[in-house]
Order: sequence, then C-alpha cells, then structure tokens
Amino acid sequence: MTRKLQALQALHGLKFAKMNGSGNDFVMIDNRAAGIAPELMPALAQGLCARGRSVGADGLIILEPSDRVDPRLGRVDFRWHFFNADGSSAEMCGNGGRCAARFALDRGLAGPAMVFDTIAGPIRAWVDGVTVKLEMVPPGGAYRDLVLDGPAGPLELAGINTGVPHAVVAVEDLESTPVRALGRFLRYHQHFAPAGTNVNFVRGADDELWVRTYERGVEDETLACGTGAVASALMAGQWGWLQSPVTVRVRSGERLKVYYGVEGGRFTEVFLEGAASYVYEGELNREAFAWMAFQAG
Repeated sequence: MTRKLQALQALHGLKFAKMNGSGNDFVMIDNRAAGIAPELMPALAQGLCARGRSVGADGLIILEPSDRVDPRLGRVDFRWHFFNADGSSAEMCGNGGRCAARFALDRGLAGPAMVFDTIAGPIRAWVDGVTVKLEMVPPGGAYRDLVLDGPAGPLELAGINTGVPHAVVAVEDLESTPVRALGRFLRYHQHFAPAGTNVNFVRGADDELWVRTYERGVEDETLACGTGAVASALMAGQWGWLQSPVTVRVRSGERLKVYYGVEGGRFTEVFLEGAASYVYEGELNREAFAWMAFQAG
C-alpha cells in the first residue's frame, strides 16, 4: 500500500456533498475542517470521481477561505481547487462554478453576491435559490474557419477560450454525430497539442442552441459543460444564428442561459445562468479507496 493511499484512507469520516449543475456532477468539500493537503488533491479526485467504484463524478471541487483583495472586484470570499475526474487541474468550469457558489453560500463562506478565485482569474456569482448566475472570465483566442482533416473528410471548426479551450463544430444532425469518437479525435489533434481542447457539436433549432460536448479531463461526452455552452453561444452569435441572451439546451435536456455583449469586436460581460442542485450529502468510509490498492500493485 502506498503512502498516498494510506493518506487517502486516513480521510475516513470526511464530509462531502454531491451536486449537479445541469447534468455535470461534482463532489464538493469544504476544506476549512478537512485540511486536505494540495499534493493529495489530484489522487483524491481520481479516487472519489471513479464511477462504479466510489462516489462518481465529473470533477472534485474543494473550497477554502481567502483573505485576498482583488484590485477590481474587492474582497475575495474564497478560492477553489478544481480537478477533473482523471485528477488533472482545470482553469475554469462554468457548471462547477455555479455549484461552488451555492455550496459556499450554504456553508457561510460567502453571501448571495460573491467573488471567488480560480486559476483563470476571479469570478463573480449571484445565488437566488437554486439559480446561480456566474460571471465568466473574459473570453479570448477566438478563431473561425479552421479546417482540419477528419476521419471522414475535412472538418470546419471555430473556437474560443472561455476559461478553458473549446472548439465548436456545427452539424446538421446532432443525434447521429459520433460525439465520443470525433470529440476524442479532435481533443488530441496535433493542432491543439500539447494542452488539447474541449469539443462542442452544435445546431440551432426553435430559437435555441443544442449542444453536445466532449470534455477534456473527463475524456468522454458529459451531460453538460458550462464553459462549452458559453463558447458555443458565442460562436453562434458570431455566425449570426442567435443573439444574447442565448438559450442553450445541453445533453441532459436542461437549459442554460448565456448573456454577452460585444464591444470593439470583442465579447464583454459574459454570464452563465442555470440551476445548481444538491444530490446528497455524506461521509467518506475508509473502504471508499480500497479498490485503489489493486492499482497501486
């Protein structure tokens, strides 16, 4: 048994919540009492997020208080550590951010209007019951008309970084699109190396934008992706499909709303709004990580 596994098992009794943002699910931990060391967090994410073995989730979010004062936004209420299911760290997650905001309010880390730190920068959020409106980091690096050779012919892509990189592909039939296979192909394409990209497949219908997303770090299609919904809405705006606010229908069937402005050819004041819901709360059992002993060898 490795020392890291022993350290994970020592976390028995750790309190956590399972939350869901439009189908994106997360394990939430308040680190004020838990005292989880940063070097243990990636392994904890892998252990907790494994479906069929443990709690199961798309990601792990750990919140800690902050005493930082941002020169633009003022006092920062808390900071987060965000990890994908594979243990990799991500700069930003829109659906996770909404869950984090509601969790922080309920735990007394912040009031209904709050500021929290992410790797991508400070984020503002407003909580009203189960609905959370989240300010996104200023998007950048937009591109259009990128053509790459795909498995079945040329693929035309647009894209933008909404805290994490996203490629957007317009398709005629969303249901028949091989999201997992084609998303994985593009996620690892040499054009996006070494970091890779998230990949969104979109179509417009009934004044809404329908989106399916392959997420980097989860390495599969997810039921929703907040930063992907925002990237897709912004690209749809550039294409002239829809105007702000854009209603985005994600794979779970739920609707997210994306607000944005345009100034000097750049996107400004970008917000994501939708529900953040509790699934359950619980305590970790020592046996939650027993399966990892087989991997440790």
